[in-house]
Amino acid sequence: MNILERLLPGYNCGECGRRSCRDFAEHLSSAEDLSRCPFMSQERFRGRLDEIRRILERGAARERIVGVMDGLEAEFSLGPLDGEMSCREDLHPLEHCSLEAGDLIRYRPLGCPITHFAEVLEFDRGVARVRIVGPLFGERSDYRDLGICMVLAFEGRVVRGRVPDVGRTVRFLPEHCMMQKVHSGVVVHSEGDRVRIEAIDLKVW
Repeated sequence: MNILERLLPGYNCGECGRRSCRDFAEHLSSAEDLSRCPFMSQERFRGRLDEIRRILERGAARERIVGVMDGLEAEFSLGPLDGEMSCREDLHPLEHCSLEAGDLIRYRPLGCPITHFAEVLEFDRGVARVRIVGPLFGERSDYRDLGICMVLAFEGRVVRGRVPDVGRTVRFLPEHCMMQKVHSGVVVHSEGDRVRIEAIDLKVW
């Protein structure tokens, strides 16, 4: 729970146009936005209203992270782990295959129009953990074409925005995404600025 969410009424009534007070807090960018909450104008919330205004005025709320392709706002941007070029992905190829660490692969994530190229870090029980190595290998052609794959998870470091709590459904922007499209998923691990997100979806509700 972030500081703005703690200061809101917590009724989750939807009158502001958002699904919950948490969702409303994540989209607050100015004091004018507070007028959309019918309860914040009540006398009992006056002190909280003033505190939220102070936070927003000094810019302590959070940096806005917006997807280029869809214009949706993400809660954080996910970057690579130290020494790597992109955040890691867990893939499940739709066709049966066997892979080994070090293999170079080409695939298209289900629901994404962009062909990805990656290096396999490990392969276990039909799931490949990979890191993206770019849209092209230049002159190299020693990759395996896996066709369509389901992206099961992302793992990386939160480089912009707030580190999310475990168990939360979040909107995030992978820094290596060529379309700069906001993704969604559920946080299953959070330690320092390192997070793992599963149940990946390109549809953001």
